[in-house]
Amino acid sequence: MTASVEQNFDKSARIPPLESGDRLSRHEFERRYTAMPHIKKAELIEGIVYVASPLRFNSHGKPHANLIGWLWTYKVSTTGVELGDNSTVRLDLDNEPQPDVVLLIDEKLGGQARISDDDYIEGAPELVAEVAASSAANDLYDKKKTYRRNGVKEYIVWQSLENKLDWFSLQNGEYVILESGTDGAIKSRVFPGLWLDVQALRAGEMTQVLAVLQQGLNSKEHADFVQQLTRKS
Repeated sequence: MTASVEQNFDKSARIPPLESGDRLSRHEFERRYTAMPHIKKAELIEGIVYVASPLRFNSHGKPHANLIGWLWTYKVSTTGVELGDNSTVRLDLDNEPQPDVVLLIDEKLGGQARISDDDYIEGAPELVAEVAASSAANDLYDKKKTYRRNGVKEYIVWQSLENKLDWFSLQNGEYVILESGTDGAIKSRVFPGLWLDVQALRAGEMTQVLAVLQQGLNSKEHADFVQQLTRKS
């Protein structure tokens, strides 16, 4: 073993493991997380570490993929909007979540989050979506409070075991649930044209989900939004 390898080994050996329940600063959380590349998902919520358990297909992988498909279709049709899958977000000194999905507006076009020099999201994305196993999940408690306090404008939580989806909109500092309109679709207040047939999504009818989204993408509101972002570029 060379001297440089020994130094690197000793350095990594001195870093304590990252474990659920640890109370850490954001800096120490990042230091331990970086030193443990075998951990695929860990979050710091209100100063407490949460290390994710292995994820099941039907209760997480499948709904996660369907959310990605819906939001990706919107992203590719909307210049100036970016989509992230399991990207770490530096919200504040006590909170560094790793949301299932984020949708954000480019900072240069008026978005409220930025991409740091070391390639992390800093600040609150406009929209965050999480797949939660049930209503008991942290996504609906401390994490929700954290997103609200830091100004995440819209927050989607899909409780997969109960097959229930809530879409929260930040209004006057509080989260209010967005309801479906008479056409059965929930419509984003932040991303014009982002329409969701919740019933179809819960049933796994993605053809219908994308058909309703396409109606939103064909709307005047979406065209105006794209034009507005294009003017800023």
